Amino acid sequence: MPLGAHPDRPLLTRWLRQDVGLLLGAAGTSLVGALLVWSATHEAAGTAYLARHLLNTVIGIALAVAVTRLGHHGLRLVAPWIYGVSLLGLVVVLTPLGLTVNGSRSWIPVAAGFTVQPSEFAKVGLVLVLAFVFAERWERRVAPTGRDVALGWALAAVPVALIMLQPDLGSAVVLGALAFVVIAVAGASRRWIAGIALAATGVVVAALTTPLLSDYQRNRLLAFADTSADPEGIGYQTRQVRLAIGSGGWTGQGFMEGRQTQGGFIPYQLNDFIFSVAGEELGFVGAAGLLALLSFIVIRIFVVAGRSPYAFGRFVGIGVGTWLAFQVFQNVGMNLGVMPVTGLPLPFISYGGSSMFASWLAVGVVNAAYAAGQREGRRT
Repeated sequence: MPLGAHPDRPLLTRWLRQDVGLLLGAAGTSLVGALLVWSATHEAAGTAYLARHLLNTVIGIALAVAVTRLGHHGLRLVAPWIYGVSLLGLVVVLTPLGLTVNGSRSWIPVAAGFTVQPSEFAKVGLVLVLAFVFAERWERRVAPTGRDVALGWALAAVPVALIMLQPDLGSAVVLGALAFVVIAVAGASRRWIAGIALAATGVVVAALTTPLLSDYQRNRLLAFADTSADPEGIGYQTRQVRLAIGSGGWTGQGFMEGRQTQGGFIPYQLNDFIFSVAGEELGFVGAAGLLALLSFIVIRIFVVAGRSPYAFGRFVGIGVGTWLAFQVFQNVGMNLGVMPVTGLPLPFISYGGSSMFASWLAVGVVNAAYAAGQREGRRT
């Protein structure tokens, strides 16, 4: 061994190349989510959901590590394959293998009560394939042609259409939003951007005025404007959520002390309405702190995107940041009553393996871009 060398230095060097802030932020947010899930479920199920949430977090972190080790260039090579596998999952869920819950055929049963939701992984696949499509022209400083933009929208339209067949309007809107931002940043003309915005508006209107959505999902959207539209279903649920958050005050009623939460008055609170636990039991201060954690993750991802010396890493960061930002806004908004209920989970917080795995895969993809940028910086 050369004089002055240290056997642990390569390991230390690899660790220093990771985006430690992003990893710690995601891990801390996941742990906060575990506590909120525990509070929402311990009366009925003890520590069962807490254990599963922590297990999902550990598996998610392992997936992020694996993706990071695959590396920036490895991800670029396999991006079309990951996209293809995500589409396969969306097709399979529409077959008899799929499971229908609350009017949406969105899950595939696996084993021991566990299910997989392919639409969550489709977000990762779409981010990677759009970055793959637009990175090369960006690196050559050439604006995308109409054919490039059309290809990008076609790649987005396929998973969106498959998800709408489930139907799952919330996930479809997330995919549309991240595709819109990535393609706009890639340099698409204003004519394309305006045309797609109008088309997206048309899809939403059609979803509300045609049998495209199930009655259950349509009621969830209509109850946003009028809680009496479904007084015993989503209307009741949203009223209980607002009551819980409003009763939290500045400092909350105390962890595991919320009357609405501990009384079990809010259906599906551990999933769509987990934010109401923070609002009721931790109050405005605690809920604001949770939003600060989520905001840190999103901002950090956009910072990585802006600093990436590689176009692929830049587009990946933009896509992931848009996805997570939109989903946080939508989930918190539907808890506060300022957005319609679409069934989107709160990233890293809501209970659910597919959401947790997809969120951590997104972190791994961004971390790989960060590590590639660090290596490039050291070479220059």
